[in-house]
Amino acid sequence: MKTLKPIALLLIGVLLTMTSCRTEDDVAIDPPTEDTIEANSTIANLMANVAINDGSFDNIIDNASCLSVQLPVTVAVNGIEVTVNDDDGYEDIEDIIDLFDDDVDSIEITYPITVILADYSTVTVNSDAELAALTVDCPGENEADDDIECIDFQYPITASIYNENNDLINTITINNDNDMYDFIDDLDDFAAVTINFPITVVLADGNSLTINTVQELENAIENADDTCDEDDDNDFDDDDCDNCTTSELDMVFADCAEWTVDKLERNDNDLEDNYVGYVFEFDSDGTILVTQGANMFNGTWEADGSGNNIAVTINVTGLSDFNDTWNLHEIDQDPGEVKVDLRLGDDRLRFESDCSSDGGVDDSTLVSALTNGDWYVTYFFDDVDETSDFADYTFNFASDNTATATNTSGTTNGSWATTSGDDTELGLNLNFGTDIPLDELADDWDVLEVTNDIIRLKDVSGGDGSEDFLTFERNPFDGGSGDDDLEDILTDGLWIVASYTEDADDQTSDYAGYELDFNIDGTVTASNGSNTNNGNWAVISGGNQMVLNFGTDLPFEEFNDDDWNVLSVSSTEVIIQDVSGGNGGTDTLTLQKL
Repeated sequence: MKTLKPIALLLIGVLLTMTSCRTEDDVAIDPPTEDTIEANSTIANLMANVAINDGSFDNIIDNASCLSVQLPVTVAVNGIEVTVNDDDGYEDIEDIIDLFDDDVDSIEITYPITVILADYSTVTVNSDAELAALTVDCPGENEADDDIECIDFQYPITASIYNENNDLINTITINNDNDMYDFIDDLDDFAAVTINFPITVVLADGNSLTINTVQELENAIENADDTCDEDDDNDFDDDDCDNCTTSELDMVFADCAEWTVDKLERNDNDLEDNYVGYVFEFDSDGTILVTQGANMFNGTWEADGSGNNIAVTINVTGLSDFNDTWNLHEIDQDPGEVKVDLRLGDDRLRFESDCSSDGGVDDSTLVSALTNGDWYVTYFFDDVDETSDFADYTFNFASDNTATATNTSGTTNGSWATTSGDDTELGLNLNFGTDIPLDELADDWDVLEVTNDIIRLKDVSGGDGSEDFLTFERNPFDGGSGDDDLEDILTDGLWIVASYTEDADDQTSDYAGYELDFNIDGTVTASNGSNTNNGNWAVISGGNQMVLNFGTDLPFEEFNDDDWNVLSVSSTEVIIQDVSGGNGGTDTLTLQKL
């Protein structure tokens, strides 16, 4: 038996309240016949196929394009546990699989999981056998399927609903593909339906089309179908170069001026940390300029061949780790990030670029603070707390992007540079070479907080997606716990939700009137006088992260997470942020003291 969706129930209720005759209050507007969409019509089926849930993006986990696994999900990849929260998790899985070409790869899912089917309904799956039963009828790798991925609707879209007397009875707003799929599925419940044109559709190449009629929409979808690679293989994001060309590589290098080393493995040695802060510029005349602080290196590059047989020869004086004739393995282009992946047997070299010199972000506050006076490491966490390893070092950062780390044994020279972050807007590259323990600092850090007295950094590392934290302050490490300040601040008085945004959706009003009381025993209550939410909280990772859990209590269950990043702390305001979900959306919560 078909289950009526909320949109249909609402409209049927409206229909039942109406008479069969028009009154002077009825909106008697006949729907334009040419813009009417009927159930099971060609345009209705095409629109449904554009909106259907495309499950190909996570085929690396479930090997099925007709469904997707709801995130987060935990898997063991060749014995390494990975928790997938967003696209970065799929890339982590692929990185582990690609470490070796001659091993047998395995992915084991931790059950139970929730599976989203093509029609957006969900099923709880408890075993590999249950998952296999759901995927048995799915098309195989790169086989034809119903979904149309080369064109997308730009939302919101509005539709007008008419009764059997051609009275306009309602106008509805469609906000996403799930809404659109449900809307098309419910067409047979309505007497007549029209889309309110114009609407906009987006093609696979990023170009937009303005659509003014049903016929134009039908033509646009039919013309777009099969015009792009729908990525229905079981790799993540087309891990191959079947259609790569040297012209494409030339264009990528021309469009993105500055490149950094994302991965470098030679003879089973991971070397990318040695080259943090090195910036590569590939010129169209075949020359390479590499800068690292005040240092410069010159070289050449050339590419020859086609498809999976493109040879890329790199030769940079003074940087022998890069010099070889590599095979172009992949060109991965995503909004705000492009990667060029090169292979040579088991050796790997991957460059990445955000296609701008600084990501278009304002780094003035960070640069001003960083280059003004001495700094000390007061917290460093890499799986375990290693802060004491840096207790004797004084750090100084010069305006020419050089840096020094000085202790009783002498001075180590290094470099620094600002860039765009991965999870935050601003990033900081640090590199003090290979001497222990300073080699641990070589990374592309996300900037969590900057004042004249504190700089807090985070990095998501390795195939397991673990998080490292680094904090610089003006006074040397005193052996205390970084958790204490934030715990003391939160337990001193009552707090309110001054702001809460989920992606771009401001939900602050949901928490109006609530006062939060953080107790030293790890419990927290949020009460508005008539409703009380009870939960738990904790400060972890040296004060760099918070855990909040209110169970299923509304509305505070929205705050449930075990890895809120602490962005800033004062005696009257605490701001925390979480990068969440499969789309990498950002939730930001600001607490203010009463």
